[in-house]
Amino acid sequence: MKINIASKEIVHFIGIGGIGMSGLVQIMKNMGFKTQGSDLNKNKNTDRLIKSGIKVFFGHNKNNLKKATMVVISSAIKNNNKELKAARYKKLPIFKRGDMLANIVALKKNIVITGAHGKTTTTSLVANILLEAGLDPTVINGGVINSFKNTAQLGKGDWAVIESDESDGSFLKLPVTYSIVTNIDREHLDYYGNFEILKKSFLKFIEKTPSFGKSLICVDNKYLKSLVQKCKNRNFLTYGFSKKANYQITNVKKNIDFSIFDLKINFLGGKINTIKNIKINLLGDHNISNTAASIAVALNLGIKIRKIKSALEKFMGIQRRFTKIFSIGNIEFFDDYAHHPTEIKAVINGAREVYKKRKIICIFQPHRYSRVNDLKYEFASSFKFTDAVVLCPVYSAGEKLKYNFNQINFSNLISKKSNVQVINIKDQKDLKNYFKKNLLDNELVICMGAGSISNWIREIGQELK
Repeated sequence: MKINIASKEIVHFIGIGGIGMSGLVQIMKNMGFKTQGSDLNKNKNTDRLIKSGIKVFFGHNKNNLKKATMVVISSAIKNNNKELKAARYKKLPIFKRGDMLANIVALKKNIVITGAHGKTTTTSLVANILLEAGLDPTVINGGVINSFKNTAQLGKGDWAVIESDESDGSFLKLPVTYSIVTNIDREHLDYYGNFEILKKSFLKFIEKTPSFGKSLICVDNKYLKSLVQKCKNRNFLTYGFSKKANYQITNVKKNIDFSIFDLKINFLGGKINTIKNIKINLLGDHNISNTAASIAVALNLGIKIRKIKSALEKFMGIQRRFTKIFSIGNIEFFDDYAHHPTEIKAVINGAREVYKKRKIICIFQPHRYSRVNDLKYEFASSFKFTDAVVLCPVYSAGEKLKYNFNQINFSNLISKKSNVQVINIKDQKDLKNYFKKNLLDNELVICMGAGSISNWIREIGQELK
């Protein structure tokens, strides 16, 4: 007789269209839970959920919870949300996404990937290596992995590979066996209050690593380099370009379609080994670093080098991570999720290193007024290796306070700090007209942002073609 502990539960997800929520709901559905949810708007995530048989309501209404026995909320849901208030009135169990995720993976051996940038790519790389090694992991990611066209999968193996969200502190709730910390940056200070509290949270995360596991830490990041010196025990290993890294990246070669590098493995008092000619179909130092982290974890799990190399060569990338979406003649259009100065610089610099003579035009849609307000000088200095910046209006992401933002002033600041031509546009129609009038031949167009820019460029592409 099969006993299914989930058979009586109907779990309602408020904010089901978020990338993290959509992955969790798919995992719980595959575990046997009856799942449903609501969101304000349709997007690719809701389309994918509906195709898999999950009921999605558009708009928040207390009637959506008629049959629900349990509620999961995303960090974006406010206290005055109609459905959340109804759940409280009905005294339903209410879980934050991070809490529910921690419960779901409690019985797995977990590889948790966190950091300000690079989490999604690194999670995808680790997942692909474990799949190639036949370990059939459970995967919960923050982006669509091209190899299985989804953000999540429920595996039959003992291991789970999880992209963990530091934006609301939920990364501290997950049970950890191995972990990767890609970097620390000035992000999510609206939640933490100040940068010191954010850094202390990462220190707490690293120190919770069990004796039978390890934390893999990028020593190239100045904040992490300083932080690990404060660790109470040395239950971590380091990776990066630094000569002091346990897993040191060396001998890098870059091509338009791929990167090749060696990885020197150096432990104190041990024999130095080098894995040569590691090939990955990704561009930029940031992605080479992410790859080194995934290799380090895999080696600690005992996965053979030939399996690791095979998985990396087969890796097809992640959607919205320097993804080529279409061409018009010799003009190529790319889509990227970059919405923080560090990410923007990494993408542009990676492209410039291999597209040396191409004219690079960056279409930038800022995300959240608060982020632009906190980091406006860092943003303004991020476009030095582009030939032109097309600045879109800020995507508010629900923020009502505009911090007295002025687009013209911001564009002037970018022009001054990055020494680049900046063109202001008002909306999607204005962007399409810019393309029609200004694109000539052989330009590289990189569209960046975490808001609506991805949909804009795809719709424009259909019209232009």
